[in-house]
Amino acid sequence: MRTYTLKEKDIQREWYVVDAAGKTLGRLATEIAKILRGKHKPYYTPHMDCGDYVIVVNADKIRVTGRKLDQKMYYWHSGYPGGLKSVTLRRQLQTHPERVLQAAVRGMLPKNRLGRKMFKKLKVYASPEHPHQAQQPKPLEL
Repeated sequence: MRTYTLKEKDIQREWYVVDAAGKTLGRLATEIAKILRGKHKPYYTPHMDCGDYVIVVNADKIRVTGRKLDQKMYYWHSGYPGGLKSVTLRRQLQTHPERVLQAAVRGMLPKNRLGRKMFKKLKVYASPEHPHQAQQPKPLEL
């Protein structure tokens, strides 16, 4: 029995659109990461980017459980001494709701060149409209 090796020319990429309204943040992020990696396909290859494109709409209507809105913090550093900045999940959802889902999905992808390539296939929008109608995305129920 021979092992099948996927070639770059054999990859067929699809476009999916996901409505995030009312969905739980972590559960939605795991499903999106699985599709970006290509784990839902029978020819999944760990060392290749064989995943699909995912468009997420209504990112501002995402749901979280417990007291995460006030307890979960997002940190970044300006690069200067004393430049550690932080913001709560509630504030991040008010100002930049697409960054919340992007951060959750980015943490579930590989931390290398391949993961960065996979992350570029994620498109997140706070409103119900998106500019990718030409790609004819299929609705994905999660």
